[in-house]
This record gives sequence, structure tokens and C-alpha cells, in this order.
Amino acid sequence: MSDDTGTQETPAGSTGPRPEPIRFFGTTWVDHGNGYTARRIAVAAGSLAAAAVSCLVLRLAYQGLQIAAIGGFVTLLMVVMFAICSAMAFRHTWDGFTRRHDPDRQASLRGLLAVGFVGSLLAHFFRSLTEAPGERLHREEYEEARKQYEKRTTRRSGNPKNRRRA
Repeated sequence: MSDDTGTQETPAGSTGPRPEPIRFFGTTWVDHGNGYTARRIAVAAGSLAAAAVSCLVLRLAYQGLQIAAIGGFVTLLMVVMFAICSAMAFRHTWDGFTRRHDPDRQASLRGLLAVGFVGSLLAHFFRSLTEAPGERLHREEYEEARKQYEKRTTRRSGNPKNRRRA
């Protein structure tokens, strides 16, 4: 790496923007090499297995409430709460694959996302069937950074007298 600006030395010796790594994929999403497909399969299987185990744990919690005989209303509230939070967490996670979230909003939704963890796991499963989760967002940002870099480097080349002053 040449400095803290996010550039790195390329094999040709020039500098340029570097792709942002994605969890479990690193930078293999750029050229779909180094086991990218196997990683996608593993992420899909892992997130689906984690969602299944999570549903089993929720089922055990539900049975615990039934054994405690706390009443149908509280049991219904728990089921509805997990269903709504899971749906909201799914939507929030799914949106996070295509655009960056506001950090303040993300912090305020931390509790909801923790309760709706099954929805987040399912969002990862469904997205990993088509691409690495977040790949589209990272690819768009990387392509834009490359375009901007190319624009800056071509503007600098040539006769300095022809350069416009800003």
C-alpha cells in the first residue's frame, strides 16, 4: 500500500483505487476468482443452517412460555414481535446490500436487528444465491472510483500549458 488514501501498488507500478473487501469473500468478488463460487455456496448454506438453528431456539423459547403458562396474550405478543422484527430486519439487511445505511439510524435499530436476527440471516441466504451479499454496492462504488481515478490521471497528462486552472 502506498499511503492512507486507499491506493495500492498495482502490478504495472501505478496506483489506483482498491476494492473494498466483503466479509467471507475478501476481494474475490472483483474477478470472481479464488473460490468465489464455493464461498457463495458456503455462505448460503451457512446462513440457511444458522436460520434453521435459530428457529429451533425460538421454538424452544416458545415451548418454555407454554410450560410457564403465562397466558395466550403474552405468547401471542412474543410471536408477533419476532415476526415483525424479523421482517423489518430482513428488509433493512436487504436494503443494505444496495446502499449504505446512515450510521445513526443503524445504531438506533441495533435492538430491532438483534431481535429479528432470523430475517437478517434469511436476507443473507437469498442474496448469496445470486451474488456475494453487498457485491452490487461495492462494485458500483469501485467502478465509480476507477472512473474518477482515470478521469484525474488523464486530465493530468499532456501539456501543462493546456491545463485549465480551477
